[in-house]
Parts: sequence; C-alpha cells; structure tokens
Amino acid sequence: MQRTVLVFNKSQQDAFLPHVESGLFTFIGATTENPSFEVNSALLSRAQVYVLKAFDDEDSRQLIERARRLALPGLVFDEGAIQALSGLADGDARRLLNLLEQTGTAAEAEGVQAIDAAFLQRTLSPNTRRFDKGGDHFYDQISALHKSVRGSHPDAALYWFCRMLDGGADARYLARRVVRMAWEDVGLADPRALQIANDAAATYERLGSPEGELALAQAVIYLAVAPKSNAGYMAYNQARAFIRSDKSREVPVHLRNAPTKLMKELGMGKDYRYAHDEPEAYAAGETYLPEGMAEPAWYQPVPRGLESRIAEKLAHLRDLDEQARRVD
Repeated sequence: MQRTVLVFNKSQQDAFLPHVESGLFTFIGATTENPSFEVNSALLSRAQVYVLKAFDDEDSRQLIERARRLALPGLVFDEGAIQALSGLADGDARRLLNLLEQTGTAAEAEGVQAIDAAFLQRTLSPNTRRFDKGGDHFYDQISALHKSVRGSHPDAALYWFCRMLDGGADARYLARRVVRMAWEDVGLADPRALQIANDAAATYERLGSPEGELALAQAVIYLAVAPKSNAGYMAYNQARAFIRSDKSREVPVHLRNAPTKLMKELGMGKDYRYAHDEPEAYAAGETYLPEGMAEPAWYQPVPRGLESRIAEKLAHLRDLDEQARRVD
C-alpha cells in the first residue's frame, strides 16, 4: 500500500469526496488540530474520528512502572517522585518517557538509585505545561476562565488565569479578555469593574511581567465576586439584530438637526422639548424612536448591584410617561 503525506486546504479537499465515497481513496490521518475546523465537513461526515485523551495519573503511574522494569531496573521511585513526574509530563506519554530517560542518565551520573521529588527538582529542567497558543487547549482554557468569572468563582478564575500564564499565554491577550468580561458579564451592575479591568491592563503595560500580572489577577478576582449582569450585552445584540432585519426608518422631525434658517422653516427640530428645562430633567411623554416603531424594551436591568437602582429609575420615568399621556 502506498502512503503519501499531503496537506490540502478545504477547497482542494472537495476534489477527493467522490473518490472517498467510491472507496478508491482511504484517508488515515493524525493531527493536533481540531478536525471540525481543518477538515471539509463532507469528508468529516464520512470519517470515523478517534479522540486521543491525555494520560491521567494512573496511566502515568503504569507507564513509569513499565519503563522502570524494562529500562531502569536499578531505580526506585518514591510516591513524591511519581507525582512529580506525572505533573511534569502533563498527560503526554512521550514527554514522560523523555523525563524518565533524563532521570536515568542523571541517576547514573550521580550514582543514585532512590529517586525522590528533590532529586528530580535538582536534575530536571522545568517543562512548560501542555498548551497550544492557537489551538483547542488555548480556547478551552480561556473559555474556562471566562465561565469561572461569570459563575462568580474567584478560585477557579485564578486557577485558569494562572494556568494560561504558566502555559505561555500572552498577558496582553488575557488583559483584553478581562476587559471584555467586565463589559459582557458585569456590565452596569458594577461599573467599577470596567475601571478596575482597564487599570489592571494599563498597570501591566507599565510594569510588564511578572509584576503586572498581579494587577490582572486581582482584576480577575474582582470580576468574579462582582454582581453580574448581561442586560447591556443582550440589549445590544437584540438591537443589532433588529437593525439588520428592519427597514431604514426616518428620524422624527422634532429630533432632526436644524442649524439653518431654511431647515427650521421646514419644521426640523420643531416642538423638541429640552429635557433640562423639564421637571426632573425629563420630558415626560416625549418620543425618541422612529414614527410607528413600538417600544422594543431591549434593555432589562437585572435586580443586582447598581442595575437594581437603574431599574427603579426607569420604572419611575415610565410612570411619568403614563401620567403625561393621561393628561394629553
């Protein structure tokens, strides 16, 4: 059987579909990329996908024992050493075998047979965690960080934040995501969250690593414990969706700009009520939406944090509108 290793983009993959269906071609591949994004969906639907999982601690323990019996019979690993090797390997069997080989070489050089965690710490260079800055592991971990903040769990949020730093994630990227979390999940329930997120990002720019990372970590903690609201985020998305599907409505005449005499003579800006001249600085009963458009009620404040006060104010303003309409 002839085996050929080739790389095709999605458009080129289309050419193989009829031959795969006829059985002429059999594709067998292994990749660290997510096939959902890299393989044509038609080909993927005709393939059997096997997901290889990282080793857990028990798998690592078995591999260490097997390697010790076959290649390192003179060495004895205590529990601390086994746990340290498993942690350094981070679920990667090949990395674990490399670590064992390095351990055997160091032990032979020093005439050591009993291997403990202290010996490994002294002889093995620290390895970075299993982390792909552009792949699934990266996006899975940033998703876990974001959801831990949203779920108000500061310890979990700190865990994923530090995991990403430990794996080599760009702290500036994390700073941008922290600002995004402040807008998306805290919102107007606590406007201080945005200020703290921005200040943390600016602190990192000034101090750099590792000092600036402390500011980002404390911003993550603050966001996790802050009252949560996605009311502004949801209102924005609903408004954008409405605009995309709606017609182009005219600006009401009384809201139009009228910088010239002619425009004023045409009625633009006529009968506009200046809110600051009205009781409570609110023009009760005034309309601001295009003519014929119903009140969409996109923004619905949550009963948490500052938004509970915002909800009370909006309810009061709606009451003033109702009173003004009854008078009219």
